[in-house]
Amino acid sequence: MPVYRYQGVNTRNRPVTGILHCANGREARRRATEIARSKALRLTGVQQRKTFCFRARRATGSVIKGEQKAFTAAEVEAALVKAGYRVEAVRPRWFGPLFKPSFRDVVTFMRLSADLLREHLPYDEILSLLKNDFPNRAMREALEEIQSDLKDGRSGHEVFGKHKGIFGRFPAYMLGIASTSGNMVEVYESAAKFLERRAEFSKMMRSALLMPMFTALALLGVIWFYVGYIFPKTADLLIKYKIEMPPMTGATLAFKDYVFAHHLAIAGGLFAILAGGILVFRHPRSRLWLDEYSLKVPVIGSILQKTAIEIFCRVFHATYSGSGDNIEVIRVAAESCQNRYFEKRIKEEVLPRMVRTGTGFVEALESTGIFTQTAISRLRTGAETGTLRKTALQLANYYESETTYRLKAVVDLVQIWSALLITIVMVGITVVSSETAMIHPTPPGIYH
Repeated sequence: MPVYRYQGVNTRNRPVTGILHCANGREARRRATEIARSKALRLTGVQQRKTFCFRARRATGSVIKGEQKAFTAAEVEAALVKAGYRVEAVRPRWFGPLFKPSFRDVVTFMRLSADLLREHLPYDEILSLLKNDFPNRAMREALEEIQSDLKDGRSGHEVFGKHKGIFGRFPAYMLGIASTSGNMVEVYESAAKFLERRAEFSKMMRSALLMPMFTALALLGVIWFYVGYIFPKTADLLIKYKIEMPPMTGATLAFKDYVFAHHLAIAGGLFAILAGGILVFRHPRSRLWLDEYSLKVPVIGSILQKTAIEIFCRVFHATYSGSGDNIEVIRVAAESCQNRYFEKRIKEEVLPRMVRTGTGFVEALESTGIFTQTAISRLRTGAETGTLRKTALQLANYYESETTYRLKAVVDLVQIWSALLITIVMVGITVVSSETAMIHPTPPGIYH
């Protein structure tokens, strides 16, 4: 996340500076203005920290080149002069990293960190190894900044929270927890497992949904080519020899004529439906409604529900401390479910009940109506026996196995129906074509 520095003067005419971590300059200026108003400051400027490229000469005469992050070029030049260098050039870096780290880069970082921590390597040394080996420039720069901030004694949540754009919101939160927990290996492995499961589920859902979509598009293309190009040729022959149109051939040609006569209106209507659908489902309420009613879709709804429960339990297991205030843990687990309706029900039902009325965790979950009876029963047993954290992991693993098996079955079923649809369309085209093949034109000069 970009770093900004605001500068101002207080009522005693003394300079005041502060650091902000904001998504963009507009947000930084807004926050700086609010701070200035609350502390009675006269704001004099807001600057973004940039990366500067420099070229300097040592006392021995050799030239060095490098990069340094600072708010102004003057700061870089002053630091080099103080270190005994003669500065020849300092300029802002024109282009930053073009590509963010991929999902695989983030998972690799977590897996390698867990493996090296298991070998009892110091975390600072791990960061030094990884920042030099990652091919992605943005990841290398983020790891270098993380290492520097941790050396300065900053908290893990503050350090990793700045890099949500690199790691993602949930991984950044988990990395912050790991840096202050007593078991970094387990937290890293749990976070990596969560990311891999989320990617696997998304991949299988794409397989289940993209296959019918591409099949439908391919069939539409075949039908359009057949009706728009091949059938007109057939119609020309029938008209030329004054042959009566067979019923299916006549109906197909009538449909083609209607579509061609109203093609602009049909295209405009389809575009309006598509644009309207995109605008509607981009609205938060529509997306909430979609997430709610997707849970009621036969077969798929059950898979989505159990997957959300699995993710909730997996994140809960990774972050639950077993004592103290775990409201933040439940909130983060809810936000990780990838279902807005799940998140809304937990935040609006579970958290208020636990905070205001002292309701137990499992009883509050049961009141939401979104958890299965199996999940409630297992979690209640874990709460009563003091093994809630372990039970959450067992439940997550159970639902992982079940949803993986069921989703594979759904993908296989979709492929079967797609093949069946292709067969039906091809048979229909064959039947219509065979109708024209049965026509016997009357030879010239022969009359009945």
